[in-house]
Amino acid sequence: MNVPKLRFKDEDGQDFPEWEEKTLGDIFKFITTNSFSRELLSYDEGTVKNIHYGDIHKKFKSNFHIKNEQVPFISSHVDISRISEDCYCKEGDLIVADASEDYADIGKSIEIISLDNQKLLAGLHTYILRDVSKRIALGFSCYLMQTAHVRLQIKTLAAGISVLGISKGNLAKVCFWLPSLPEQTKIANFLTAVDDKIAELTKKVELLQRYKKGAMQQIFSQQLRFKDDNGQDFPEWEEKTLGEISNIYDGTHMTPDYQKSGIPFYSVEHLTSNNFANTKFIAQEVFERENKRVKLEKGDLLMTKIGDIGTVKYIDWDVEASFYVSLALIKQSEKANFLYVSHYIRTGAFQRELHNRTIHVAFPKKINLGEIGSCIVKLPCEKEQTKIANFLSALDEQINITQQQLTLSKQYKKSLLQQMFI
Repeated sequence: MNVPKLRFKDEDGQDFPEWEEKTLGDIFKFITTNSFSRELLSYDEGTVKNIHYGDIHKKFKSNFHIKNEQVPFISSHVDISRISEDCYCKEGDLIVADASEDYADIGKSIEIISLDNQKLLAGLHTYILRDVSKRIALGFSCYLMQTAHVRLQIKTLAAGISVLGISKGNLAKVCFWLPSLPEQTKIANFLTAVDDKIAELTKKVELLQRYKKGAMQQIFSQQLRFKDDNGQDFPEWEEKTLGEISNIYDGTHMTPDYQKSGIPFYSVEHLTSNNFANTKFIAQEVFERENKRVKLEKGDLLMTKIGDIGTVKYIDWDVEASFYVSLALIKQSEKANFLYVSHYIRTGAFQRELHNRTIHVAFPKKINLGEIGSCIVKLPCEKEQTKIANFLSALDEQINITQQQLTLSKQYKKSLLQQMFI
C-alpha cells in the first residue's frame, strides 16, 4: 500500500485514502523571480521586501512568517514597476533556492505561511512554486521538501563544480507521494508544533548563553563581586601566570594505532564538540608506555593548543585516557580551584593573550607550552573562586540540559519525517 509507517486517522477514526504519486511539476506552477543582488537590498528603507537565496540557506525558518523574520527591502531607487502582480509572493508559495556551494543547501526551501499584508518578492537564485491546483494544505510543502526522498532527488539532479545549481526542468521532475488534504493538514499541524518546540529551545539556549557571557564579563572585570558568608567583601584579586599555579604538559607525539577497544584517546575534536563519549582507542600497553611521564586525572584541564586554540575542558569524571600532542594538559594543584581556572581561560582577556602568543606563521596555528604558562590568570581568594566556579558551572549545566533537549527534539523531528512520509 502507498502509505507511510506512521499515520493519522480521520475524524471518524478511519484511515485516510492511499497516497498518490506526483511530481513537483504536476502540482506547482513556476513563477518568475527577479535577479536583484544583495547590493540592491536595504534593511533601512523600502516598501517591498525581497527574499535572497542566502537567507533561505542560513536564516529563514522553513515555515515562513514574515513578521517573525528579518527580511530586507528592495532599495527605493530600484525600478520594480514592470514586475507583474502575479510575481509577488502569496501565502502557500514555496520558495526554493536553486544554487548553493554545497549539497546540504541546494534546493533548500521555505513556505510562505503568512505575509501580514506586506508585499514580498523572491529574488536572485530562487524559484517560486505556486500550488494553482489547490492540492496542497498550507504548511505541508515545507516539510515535504525536507524529506529524505525529496532531498536525495534534488542532490542527485543538482549540477555544478564550485557552485551547485538545479534547473527548473529538473526540479519539476522531483517526485513524491501526496496524501489527501485533511491528512496533509494533520501532518503539517503536528510538525509545526514540533518546530515551535525546537524554536523555543533554540531561543532558550541563546538567551542562557547570552546571560552567561554577560555574567562572565561582569564577574571577571570585578564589576560584580560575591560576598562572604557574613556579607563582607572578599580580599582583592591577585595576578598569577598559569605556569605559577600549574604544571603544563603536552600529549603524545605518536601516530595512534587505533584499536576496537582499550584506552580512550582524546584529540582536538573531543574538546571542540564537547563530546567525549564517542572516541577511538589505543592498546593498554601503548598507553602505559606513552604516559609514564604524566597521567590525565579527574580535576585536570585539557586545552587545545593547535588550530582552534584555547578551547578548554575541566575533567570532572574518573578517567584513564591518553591524548594527542594537539592538546595541553594543565595539571590541577592546591594553588587554585581549577574549575574556576577553566572558566577564566574562557574569558576574552585570557583568549586574547593566547592569541597574541600564538605562532601565526604556522599552519595550523599553534602555541607552545611555555607561552601558555606565561598567560595571566586573575585569582580571587579560594572561597570566592569556589563561588564563581559553582555559579558559572550551574549556568553551564542549564545550557547543556537545554542543548540536549534541543538535540533530542531535532532527532525526533527527523524520525517523524522518515515515518510520516513515503
